Amino acid sequence: MSRISGQISGMTGFGRSEGGEGGWTWAVEARSVNGRNLEVRFRGPPGFDTLENHAKTAARAHFNRGQVTVGVQAKRADPGAAALRVNDDILARYLALANRLAEAGAAPPSADGLLALRGVLEAPEEDEAPEARAAVETAMAAAIDAAFAALKASRDREGAQLLPVITDFIDRIGTLVASAETEAAAQTGAIRERFTRRMTELAPDAPGLEERIFLEAAALAAKADVREELDRLAAHLDSARQLLRQPPAGRKLDFLMQEFMREANTLCSKSATTALTGIGLELKAVIEQLREQVQNVE
Repeated sequence: MSRISGQISGMTGFGRSEGGEGGWTWAVEARSVNGRNLEVRFRGPPGFDTLENHAKTAARAHFNRGQVTVGVQAKRADPGAAALRVNDDILARYLALANRLAEAGAAPPSADGLLALRGVLEAPEEDEAPEARAAVETAMAAAIDAAFAALKASRDREGAQLLPVITDFIDRIGTLVASAETEAAAQTGAIRERFTRRMTELAPDAPGLEERIFLEAAALAAKADVREELDRLAAHLDSARQLLRQPPAGRKLDFLMQEFMREANTLCSKSATTALTGIGLELKAVIEQLREQVQNVE
């Protein structure tokens, strides 16, 4: 059994942080699930539009893959603060667009849906001085960073659990490849014996039978030679172990799984013995199990 040192990250996790500043309190939650590339979705409080750019930039700094969703829920803690107001100009534009869509058969928008659109609700400018608002935004941005740090730690814990599982599958593939090498070495003799028996039964008195058996058996053995496939499988195993030592490795491992399966399929198609075919089928099953685990690696 090989021991692979290092650390990989998963793509599933959760992080949360809370804070307060200048009469505001908030909570930030960041979640992620598997994804081929990095996709960031943000939902924040009205009037803090700059937070979305910060969240997306920070996500790219923390993660390489996965669907990341971050939400900021904020409220004014000061009971004397003025309520958010509706921007009538922006609302009118959304309503005009909604009416055009309704004429085309779309469902009419709800009040909640309209109020959730960007720019419809805004804080009155006189409520906060620009310096105070900037301080709140800075503190919220720091909370987003903290939530991402917690999410990263959560994904790292998942990776720590994945690493021994993936390593075990790689070791099992290595064992099967070694068994296939042993069985493949006996293929030539098995092919010659089977072909000799058949030729002797069909044409026992044919002239030059021994020479013909030798040539035909040699041709069949060449077609059934799986040494190249086994060499490539061994090389893929080395690559997989190396990738696990140099994260992020998920995308490269995804591609490597395709190469593993291609060689296993060729091995099965070229097999001339039941034993080697059985090894090849088991090899394909283990590779598929490994591929499923690799889907979770960042």
